[in-house]
Amino acid sequence: MVSSDENPSIGDLTDATTSRPSPTRFASCYAELAAAGATAIVSIHVSAELSGTIDSARAAAREAPVPVEVIDSRSIAMGLGYPVLAAARTAESGGTLDEVAAAAHRCLQTTQSFFYVDNLDYLRRSGRIGTAASLVGSALMIKPLLHIVDGRISLLEKVRTASRATARLEDLAVHAAGPGPVRIAVQHLNASERAEALAERLPKRLPGAMDLRVVEVGAELGIHVGPGFLGLTVTPADG
Repeated sequence: MVSSDENPSIGDLTDATTSRPSPTRFASCYAELAAAGATAIVSIHVSAELSGTIDSARAAAREAPVPVEVIDSRSIAMGLGYPVLAAARTAESGGTLDEVAAAAHRCLQTTQSFFYVDNLDYLRRSGRIGTAASLVGSALMIKPLLHIVDGRISLLEKVRTASRATARLEDLAVHAAGPGPVRIAVQHLNASERAEALAERLPKRLPGAMDLRVVEVGAELGIHVGPGFLGLTVTPADG
């Protein structure tokens, strides 16, 4: 994640594009880690259905000086972040390569994300969601709720207003969390007031929330979802 002062302006998002890192960049990173004493590397990345980043990582991993386990998170934003954090905790406790990778896999399988966007045109232009869903949303002024299915961004529900979309995000998070302890991330782009208000309400409905954070998404995701984006990611606290 990057802070708001590192994000492009809203106007910049309209024509911005993204490009995958080259295998050379990954090779350099892996080599530096090995030189610093790493004996194995777990490399976790954004969904392969949404980016070619993981292909570059896999190409570099084949030539790395130490074993590299490349993992497709099948997600984005904190749907990727939580598996990374789970892997890091296992590594810090002395876990092996297999144990660290297993921790990431367990977390990504139990982590759920739900999103709201003001305008599907950003996702349509980038090819991250089907054209039909985009046209329906724009024509009827419907506010789309999205989730991740098989690594892709898919339409979950359509509601009429932004306030209803935010309320449904809250309901979805409560249902996904269940009765156990959970970690929750509220994510946004240029919607800090709504994000903070949502974060203030969640603990009242989720007494099991052990860790609640509010983060603004970085430019690499922001140009695909557009300003007004609001998302919730929920993961079990023992993951």
